[in-house]
Amino acid sequence: MAADTSVEIFSKVLETQILQTTKTIEQQLDEKLEKLDQMDEDELELLKQRRLEALKKAQQQKQEWLSKGHGEYREIPSERDFFQEVKESKNVVCHFYRDTTFRCLILDKHLTTLAKKHIETKFIKLNAEKSPFLCERLRIKVIPTLALVKDGKTQDYVVGFTDLGNTDDFTTETLEWRLGCANIINYSGNLMDPPFQSQKKFGTSFTKLDKKMIRGKAYDSDSDED
Repeated sequence: MAADTSVEIFSKVLETQILQTTKTIEQQLDEKLEKLDQMDEDELELLKQRRLEALKKAQQQKQEWLSKGHGEYREIPSERDFFQEVKESKNVVCHFYRDTTFRCLILDKHLTTLAKKHIETKFIKLNAEKSPFLCERLRIKVIPTLALVKDGKTQDYVVGFTDLGNTDDFTTETLEWRLGCANIINYSGNLMDPPFQSQKKFGTSFTKLDKKMIRGKAYDSDSDED
């Protein structure tokens, strides 16, 4: 009997919440419609022109990004190219890889997908063994490492797969979330809700390289198949 009463109370509370939410949405829609009704032809035309200008500006921005190599995941041949690439784009994700490291191939797959989705960001890769000066300057010690560059300055790193659930089977959405946390892409999801299957198991700590980290030219691998 008590259980039935609890269910009934819960049902009534839920019904009340749904009705209140529906009423709020309807009220907001009514206010928007009323505002449109009160607009004269000149105001509507001005609103239309503003929207067209915004669409035109967005299209121009898209074309500018594409002309600078956005929209695709590609390899750059040298350290000198790296400086030019980060100079001309506001947001850059650079994958420092090595041919013999299996986990670099895993990242390649996810980065290829994200490069097409987030054209506001440039996605490139650079062979760590062919760029010793840059790796030492950026303290690249583990392969793979993603250097996240904003306005020409490296602001964050994704080192190995620690921030991605510490598993080879992480999803593209998990990497997307991590890049969103660094504000290197326009992330539309909830940053407070990482797409891990078990947040308690994997945790949400980020790995950032410290300036006091020991320098050197030898690279540690985060891959077990190295």
